[in-house]
This record gives sequence, structure tokens and C-alpha cells, in this order.
Amino acid sequence: MYTADEILSKVNEYIDNLTYDRKPQSLYEPIKYVLSLGGKRIRPTLMLLSYNLFKDDPEAILSPACALETYHNYTLLHDDLMDDAPLRRGQQTVHVRWDANTAILSGDSMLVLAFERMEQCDSRHLREVLRLFTVTALEIGEGQQYDMEFENRNDVKEEEYIEMIRLKTSVLLACAMKIGAILADAPAEDVENLYKFGEQIGLAFQLQDDYLDVYGDPKVFGKKVGGDIICNKKTYMLINAFNKANARQRKELEKWIGCENFNHEEKVAAVTKLYNSIGVDKMAMERINYYFDEANKYLAAVNLPDVRKAELLAYAQKMLHRKR
Repeated sequence: MYTADEILSKVNEYIDNLTYDRKPQSLYEPIKYVLSLGGKRIRPTLMLLSYNLFKDDPEAILSPACALETYHNYTLLHDDLMDDAPLRRGQQTVHVRWDANTAILSGDSMLVLAFERMEQCDSRHLREVLRLFTVTALEIGEGQQYDMEFENRNDVKEEEYIEMIRLKTSVLLACAMKIGAILADAPAEDVENLYKFGEQIGLAFQLQDDYLDVYGDPKVFGKKVGGDIICNKKTYMLINAFNKANARQRKELEKWIGCENFNHEEKVAAVTKLYNSIGVDKMAMERINYYFDEANKYLAAVNLPDVRKAELLAYAQKMLHRKR
């Protein structure tokens, strides 16, 4: 079996060596640029780790694995355009480096390339894989729409938010796990358990991202805390602060949300203090732990020796910055 680091190395090498021989070059140059920016490449790594549970030649499915990375980066390209974000991974976003029309067209082409790369899987499983990939892509669009709608609401319920992040984030991790298992000819029950594992890990992963934006160590995570607070992003923290606050706390929270001219550090400190007094920090950690435990249950149900599953579990722990 391969380690996650070895698998990531294979993914990076494969993506770095992808060629774009079609024209016009101006269409494909932004695609090459986006995929050259790196990132953790969690989705192809999960697909190959899932496959490697059952078969020892994960390089055989590098094309469909990198299809997921292509698709994921397509969503980021369009997200950046919708958010008018200037930077992605410390580099200019496509609509800034080129223009909005280029971002739209190159993004659309990335979506098509993702399906082209996914189509290069074992023909025995092609229909099932493409059906899953198509449904997943639709679900992610649904999640993005919910996310945009939530930005204009102060009455979002926790269960609505969980469903939104399941669609926007979790289902692609679950899809990666399931396709890897399908292509490895895994038993149907194991395939479904690995899908649920990916889904639960995805929920824990997104909730932890929300948590770390407030409580993370900037030295460890490479960015200043409080970015979501500054831009009033609807996160698990903010939604539950609204839902659990008393009248005084809600009034203060609404004051900061509605404030247009403010000192960034002052707002982050004040809202964080509110989060602490309301207890949303503890609520978030409880939910993160719950979803991680649920993921472990689904992985434990996969009918393989624990030693065979150890690398996947270790990778999930690393994703969530947990000690073994």
C-alpha cells in the first residue's frame, strides 16, 4: 500500500504533466494556471486512498482522480468570480489576472475537461461513475445557491446550514471515496460505507474550517483569524450565535453585522467574545467530534483489516489536524 504522501506525489506529478494541445491557447492558459496553484488536493488523494484499500495500483485511476481536482478548481474559479475575490492561494484569481469573461469561459471548459478525464475510467464502471459524478456536480451547485441565499438571511437554522455544507463540500469528498471503491471492484456495502465516511468527514472538515477562522493559530494555519467575522459570512458560528443569543447579545451582534465603518481587530475581538459567552465554540467542537466519530463508524464497518484502513484514517485525522 502507498502512504497518503506517496499518493499526493503521484497526483501532483500527473497534474503537472497534463498537456493542453488544443487551441486557442488563451482558453487553456487560465486552466493550466489554476491547476498550477497547488492546494492540498484532498479529493484525488481520497479517491486513490479508497481505491488502494482494495487494489495496489492506484496510478491506474489517476485520470478520474484528477478529474475531481479539475472539477473542484472549476468551482473555485467561478466562486472567486462571484465573490470578486482578488486572490486564491496567494495568487491573482483568473478574473483579476485576465477578465470576467475569460473566467467564465475557461471555467466552463474546465467542467467539460473534468468529465473528459472522468470518462477515462474502466468502461465496466463508466455509467455508474458518470451518474454519480453528474448528481454530485448538481448537488454542489445547489449547495452554492443555498450559500448565496443564506447571506441575505438572519434566520438560517442549524439544520439548513448543515445541509448546505453537505451539498457544497461533503458530497464531493464522498464522491471521491465512492468512485475509488467502485473502480477497485469493492463490495457494494463497502462502497456505500466509504461514501458515508467521506460525507461525514466532509461535514467535520467544513465545520472545523468555520471554527479555525475564529480560534485557529495564525502561525499554524497561515492566515489571520476572523476573516469570516469581518465580512459577516454565514458560518456555523454566526448562525448559532444568532439562534442562541439572548436579547442583549443579539442586539450587539446585529450592531456589528450592520456596522459599515469599523476597526477589523475590534470587531473580531467583540464578536469572538460574544461567541464565547453564547457558547458556540463548544457547540462547534461537539459537532466536529460527532461527525468525526460517525465517519470512524462507517470506516470501521468496511470489511477490511484495520491495518489496511490505517493510512486512510491517519489522513482523515491529518485533515482535521488531530493527533493519532
